[in-house]
Amino acid sequence: FQMKRDSGYSTMAEQQKQEEKLWGAMKITACVLGTGLLMFTALANSVSWYVQSIWDTSGPFWQSIWLKFYYLFEGKEWTIFLLGTAVFPTLAFWCFNGILMVADVTGKPTFITRYRIQLDKNNPVDTKKLRQVIYTVLCNQFFVSLPMLVPMFYVMKWWGNTFSKELPTFRWFLMELSIFTLIEEILFYYTHRLVHLPLLYKHIHKKHHEWTAPIGVVSIYAHPIEHLVSNTLPVMVGPMVMGSHIVSIAVWFFLVFITTSISHCGYHLPFLPSPEFHDFHHLKFNQCYGVLGVLDYLHGTDKVFRQTKAYERHRVLLSLTPLSESIPDAPKRAE
Repeated sequence: FQMKRDSGYSTMAEQQKQEEKLWGAMKITACVLGTGLLMFTALANSVSWYVQSIWDTSGPFWQSIWLKFYYLFEGKEWTIFLLGTAVFPTLAFWCFNGILMVADVTGKPTFITRYRIQLDKNNPVDTKKLRQVIYTVLCNQFFVSLPMLVPMFYVMKWWGNTFSKELPTFRWFLMELSIFTLIEEILFYYTHRLVHLPLLYKHIHKKHHEWTAPIGVVSIYAHPIEHLVSNTLPVMVGPMVMGSHIVSIAVWFFLVFITTSISHCGYHLPFLPSPEFHDFHHLKFNQCYGVLGVLDYLHGTDKVFRQTKAYERHRVLLSLTPLSESIPDAPKRAE
């Protein structure tokens, strides 16, 4: 019974109904997202033309930086690939989450802890649980993510553009980012829904949901199979499909590591993307499966979320007043 409740299904009939809805909605997803991508591309082209004019003035500078980096490592492609896809993004991940973990453990600086989403949780965080998370995350990074870079490297070598001495144009880079994001949204949403089915949830995904109030480093605290299928592949497929330049891949991996850490961090901080959407998923389990929320809207898996105060708070905070204070939860009724 506990397993069924955690995974969001109370009866087998309800599970079957959910599966039928999932496959039914998948039929329209490709059409809707494809149309959306075309519209986004048309709009992005008009905006990026102006941005490209700015980029053209600074392009020679970045080109010279890239060439210096390339020749510093004597064109050794595996070394450059490893630095761009593993070392640089991983350092960014641990630096960002290191700051957050200090706040989680010590409650200082207090100006950060004021922005905690679930005010009654992780105050302070359980250090024993945190050590287990760090151990699991390091294992996933070294024994799952790192080996996956080997086949990715040879795919990129096959394309032949990844280690070009000429950087891609800014407009092409924006196009790549939009395609990377679309592919990640599709693959992550459906693999995430898949591991919420009772059998897979019990043996695989429940590990990630041990944290009903997540913290940043929990973003890749998962069973190795889930980390491979749901965390790693959705991020890697886009660059492999596009045959992207190593600089584009490095920037994409950096953005993914930071944004997924923000979505799990448990703090709705000023001027950063809102983590309310995914925080609500950890709280309720059967809502908000995706990254952007597009597929959740199409599949109706955000209906409960849209009726909550968390949905009202799901926006970029442009002031220093915590949204938990300006848009507080409704007081609980006395039983």
